[in-house]
Amino acid sequence: MKILVTGTAGFIGSHLVQRLLARGDEVIGLDSINDYYDQRVKYGRLERAGISQATIVYNKLITSATQPLYRFVQMKLEDNETLMALFTAERFDAVCNLAAQAGVRYSLQNPHAYVDANIVGFLNILEACRHHGVRNLSYASSSSVYGLNETLPFSTSDNVDHPISLYAASKKANELMAHTYSHLFGIATTGLRFFTVYGPWGRPDMALFLFTKAALEGRTIDVFNHGKMLRDFTYIDDIVEGVVRVIDNPAKANPRWNGKYPDASTSSAPYKIYNIGNNNPVELMTFIMAIEKALGKEIKKNMLPLQAGDVPATFANVTDLVDDLDYKPNTPIQVGVDRFVAWYREFFGV
Repeated sequence: MKILVTGTAGFIGSHLVQRLLARGDEVIGLDSINDYYDQRVKYGRLERAGISQATIVYNKLITSATQPLYRFVQMKLEDNETLMALFTAERFDAVCNLAAQAGVRYSLQNPHAYVDANIVGFLNILEACRHHGVRNLSYASSSSVYGLNETLPFSTSDNVDHPISLYAASKKANELMAHTYSHLFGIATTGLRFFTVYGPWGRPDMALFLFTKAALEGRTIDVFNHGKMLRDFTYIDDIVEGVVRVIDNPAKANPRWNGKYPDASTSSAPYKIYNIGNNNPVELMTFIMAIEKALGKEIKKNMLPLQAGDVPATFANVTDLVDDLDYKPNTPIQVGVDRFVAWYREFFGV
């Protein structure tokens, strides 16, 4: 297939590109390369796929130096005119939208960034698919949409109308917008609620990166909710496997869907929501112990209460993923953490 992947300087997007290219797909990557976090990591991810920082020109497609089936363009999804031109020129078979303004805590200080990238940008993707005949769209949602929901494990059939951060609200909005376009225009849309993704090339604003960096620098880490938070930590390779299976199996209308008793995860339109999580929540302190084991040293800790916008626990029900796509994430925490620490030491030379 010829696939547009947005967010390819990002964590999940960069890994997805490698996987799609390895099986012979033609891929066009798109990213704004913003400065939300250390751009060295973003450019390093691009370099891994043969895209040199020195060759990048805004709004210009460049071909990878090492992967002839890969081209990349620096572009903002908010720039509707240039996005439409890209769709007109390239005629994609499928689109996987992973570009977004990420981060729960950052949304407390910079709410407008989330409306611009996550709402306006996603609308532009939907319109581009609509007007260019793209009928296969998958996109990143988030486990954050479960908000105040306390029923564990989180099911895609649950009500998610009580988000506790603007980031979560923007992801819930994406799901609603996608359903509208599935219903009105027959676009197959699949939303993926990712659960605490970690692994090599991970985001510098996430716990694993922050804790590893602080430990190696001899600094104290902040541990929220006194380390009692539960997270369904999901290794990056498991996430990518789920994304690929979704791309290969576009959403279909559910013939058994009933408007009197609506299932939130499906529809009479070609619309579907999946959780992609490890289905095995781990206490934050246990995760920190895995980091300490990988580093061979104890980390100094500053125990703090739960922070605004954070949820105390995440736990993915992945029954639909297993039933529909015959897949369930399964990488053990210590294996994933060890691989991240090995990558971190190599990349930063520590």
